[in-house]
Amino acid sequence: MSASTVLWVTLAVFAQESVWNFYDAQVPAELRQYLTSAGLVGLIMGMDNLLGVLIQPWMGFVSDRRAREGRGRWAIVLIGAALASIPFALIPWTGDLPTLMLCIVAFAATANAFKGVTETLVSDYLSPAHRGKAQGFVKAGVSLTIVVSALISLLVVDRSITLAFALPPVLMLVLLTTSWVFLGRRHSTAVAEAKEEDEPTDFTSPWAVVKDMVRDPSRARALLMLGIFCFAGMWSALRALMTPYGTETLGLSRGAAGGLALPGAIAFLVCVVPLAYASSRLGQIRAIRYGVGLFVVGLLIGFASPTVPGTVVSLVVTSIGYATFAVNALVALWDLAPSRHVVGTYTGLYTVASSTGAALGPALLGFTVDLTGWRFMLLDGALFAAITFVVFTRLARRVTPAA
Repeated sequence: MSASTVLWVTLAVFAQESVWNFYDAQVPAELRQYLTSAGLVGLIMGMDNLLGVLIQPWMGFVSDRRAREGRGRWAIVLIGAALASIPFALIPWTGDLPTLMLCIVAFAATANAFKGVTETLVSDYLSPAHRGKAQGFVKAGVSLTIVVSALISLLVVDRSITLAFALPPVLMLVLLTTSWVFLGRRHSTAVAEAKEEDEPTDFTSPWAVVKDMVRDPSRARALLMLGIFCFAGMWSALRALMTPYGTETLGLSRGAAGGLALPGAIAFLVCVVPLAYASSRLGQIRAIRYGVGLFVVGLLIGFASPTVPGTVVSLVVTSIGYATFAVNALVALWDLAPSRHVVGTYTGLYTVASSTGAALGPALLGFTVDLTGWRFMLLDGALFAAITFVVFTRLARRVTPAA
């Protein structure tokens, strides 16, 4: 595995995710200037997930077609980044809600158009044997974008909000251009190698790819999509409801409850690369299955010990379980794709499954908490996660150990 290739691919993904993290951190505050309803703010902030579901499979398919024709995906990435930077930088200059919404929608649409395409670069430059290990470095890089976003918020926002919103897109454009300088010229070689390895594809649209997935006799790809939906939903629910759980069950202040996730974030960053290497030997599907099992164990630990130390241990264990899923799920989907020529489309389908799960998971767990009470939230989550474990257990029996 080429270390320089992994570095530049990681840099490209890091560049776009740094903008998304700052978007999630500061756009709600911009909306609060015009909206008093937290529900409306949350609804608008969740709109980018809906746009991703609609846009990313189609753009992934377009990028696959460009790759097959030898033109590569970089044009979509660079043009999309340039277009997305404009409405993002204009957000603090808006003086009313309609103009702010126009900038938000424009950014979310254009940024989603190249988001999945950038992530697909891993499959272009690295062989299937090395994709899982590379994803470990990519995910570690993505986790560091939280630090970059936090530093801009701490050091710049209070001094100049306009400068703060200008820095992430500038950083994105500089880093993406740097990555393209070192990788873009190699893209035709990567595509040529893919053409030698794969049979010609006759998929004419993303719907043709979906139909092929549904009609697959083994149902392996459909099961994996279901597993991605379930696990993404439970992880999103745990993140969304942990702060109120800390205040309601553990008696913490809002700030202290919000800090419960920090040890888990550190555990994710420390473990994600070693887990990626271990998963390459074990097999992606089997590794995810063990990760889901660890996730269930972590939730049960937290339920059995409703204290701050017990909850911290619970979140560390669940974060390690999620890290196993994070580095392997997309790679496993690529490996199950019928052709290397549709991996961009499959990246978009991954977004469909994960974003839908992330949107519905918190509501599902929240309604369950309404019935059982906050004390049983982690047990409720463990029961839902156990369903995910069953899905991946069935999946592991339908694929080869190498998958």
